[in-house]
Amino acid sequence: MLLERVRAKKLDIIVVYKVDRLTRSLADFAKLVEIFDEHDVSFVSVTQSFNTTSSMGRLTLNVLLSFAQFEREVIGERVRDKIAASKRKGIWVGGPIPLGYRSVGKKLEIVPEEAALVRKIFENYLRRGSIGELAAALEREGVRPKPRVLASGATIAAPRYMVGPLAHILKNRFYIGDVAYRGEIHKGEHAPILERELFDAVQAKLAERAVRRKIRRSRSPALLSGRIFDDRGNPMSPSHANKKGVRYRYYVSQAILQNRKSEVGSVSRVSGPDIETIVIEAARQAIADRETNKAPSSTVAIASPDSDRDLIAHHVAHIVLRPRAVEITLSDRRDDRDDRDDASQIAAGGEQQFISVTWSPPVALRRKGILHQPASRDLDPRDREALLTAIAKARSWMDDLIDGRAHSSEEIAEREQKVARHIRFLAPLAFLSPRIVDAIANGDLPAGGTVSGLLRSLPHSWAEQEQLFGLR
Repeated sequence: MLLERVRAKKLDIIVVYKVDRLTRSLADFAKLVEIFDEHDVSFVSVTQSFNTTSSMGRLTLNVLLSFAQFEREVIGERVRDKIAASKRKGIWVGGPIPLGYRSVGKKLEIVPEEAALVRKIFENYLRRGSIGELAAALEREGVRPKPRVLASGATIAAPRYMVGPLAHILKNRFYIGDVAYRGEIHKGEHAPILERELFDAVQAKLAERAVRRKIRRSRSPALLSGRIFDDRGNPMSPSHANKKGVRYRYYVSQAILQNRKSEVGSVSRVSGPDIETIVIEAARQAIADRETNKAPSSTVAIASPDSDRDLIAHHVAHIVLRPRAVEITLSDRRDDRDDRDDASQIAAGGEQQFISVTWSPPVALRRKGILHQPASRDLDPRDREALLTAIAKARSWMDDLIDGRAHSSEEIAEREQKVARHIRFLAPLAFLSPRIVDAIANGDLPAGGTVSGLLRSLPHSWAEQEQLFGLR
């Protein structure tokens, strides 16, 4: 807020009680001073007198800031040491309270009903053997995550248990009375919720599933699995469809698969072979360019792997799919880190390189029963009749709403003995381009045209509609 006002030239002078009230970092203060000088803003400390126009004044200021930075770092070290000492004693030092506990007088007590849910989660996972199936079962039963109270007093709660939070619960040693800190395990002061045998059995099952997942991934044709995300951070999982004996591979956003349509990115589904070809070609070209531009004195050579799978496994760390670009993070990992999460892979890798490849999602040749290709006169008469009937109904319902004969889609649904969702689904057909309606009536719409296919991704503009169906 302060810098925004400075850049907007709304301030002439900044007054602080002491210099360290503005910042306790020499590097940050140097950047702030540049911004102040650029926008003709003066800086004054009420309790400290120095003149920054002279060399002695600037030296005094740097000394004061050096001590302020030193004080901040010492305080940070003491706090970290205190937390580490408390953790070693098994003391809970704050933070999010795990499911099954509540804080009373800075001590954790077991909440019986929540503890029962924790046991149920562990036992159900052992029985089902899949976190995804466990999440689906909890949603069917109406089990919702515990609301979290923020420092402001507001509460937030997820609509359902997701795979990530459930995996964290299943791996949390806090439930057997342990406290984990920086790779060390200490005996906690809090009472355990689970028996150690149950916890160990779940960890063994998780480890077994991890090994199976690694083997399956190594054999899967989906080379980008675990590395590709949409532009809202959702992982894109491999999927496929079989048609006439041919398997078509895709990557689909987890937001779609988990019915979180409001959180899906700009590109929710992409052809597997197409995006893999783009990533592989870009990665090979980047490695070749890097070797070409490498300094002659360098003795480390990065060989481009022979197989595409090795190339992805050892050099591609992260892929983000955007509407007009594919952003690829390359990282030369020297060992196999397939079981780590993506952030850990990047952190553990060697030199990183970010590349962006321009692309645009290809128009699907077939989308839910409707062909996107030049018109042909092969439209089935039954499909033609169904389309024309649906268009006539939609226009009639829209006229009723405009003329006041009906006041809502619910009223029309009751009259037609349909559900309101069906009325709203067909309503856009009332605004279909007249040229498309004529093409349907004449049988010129591409073969396979259906009502649901016609309504899928239908543009508002008549020109765009006609172009979509090859009429322009």
